[in-house]
Amino acid sequence: MSLLSFADAGFFAELVVNASNGANTLAALQAVGEGNLAGKVVIDVTLPLDLSQGLPPTLTVANTDSLGEQVQRAFPRSKVVKTLNTVFCQVMVDPARVPGEHTLFIAGDDAGAKDVAMGVVESFGWPADRVIDLGGITGARGSEMYMRLYFQLAELLGTFELNIEVHH
Repeated sequence: MSLLSFADAGFFAELVVNASNGANTLAALQAVGEGNLAGKVVIDVTLPLDLSQGLPPTLTVANTDSLGEQVQRAFPRSKVVKTLNTVFCQVMVDPARVPGEHTLFIAGDDAGAKDVAMGVVESFGWPADRVIDLGGITGARGSEMYMRLYFQLAELLGTFELNIEVHH
């Protein structure tokens, strides 16, 4: 195993997980390189958070746009899928940390890319029937804006290890 530059990692990657700081997301992916991201699935877990006033954060992008959409526009030859962004990092990879059934969301314009992302989340233990497809990448707006409520709940409950369940 070796440490690679963003560009080298992007060149060799079969799948890219964008877990960069939301304010630096576009710059980080520019460092990877548009050509290195072309044709690849980019699982975007980033959030456009502004923590300058403390918790709960505000959003730097909301309502008519999302960070997921900005990534897709900036890298049109990549296949951006927004998922795993509505839960704490430890719950992302171990949903059993939150008792009971709870829901994860996915959004993206490419069905095949969403299938790849589903394979990743299922490998972490998320059952397919607990994942709600929000449609195209514009669905990232809702999952990103949910984070305002998530952080308020985390503050009230004293933990980031929480999630919601959506019945349908």
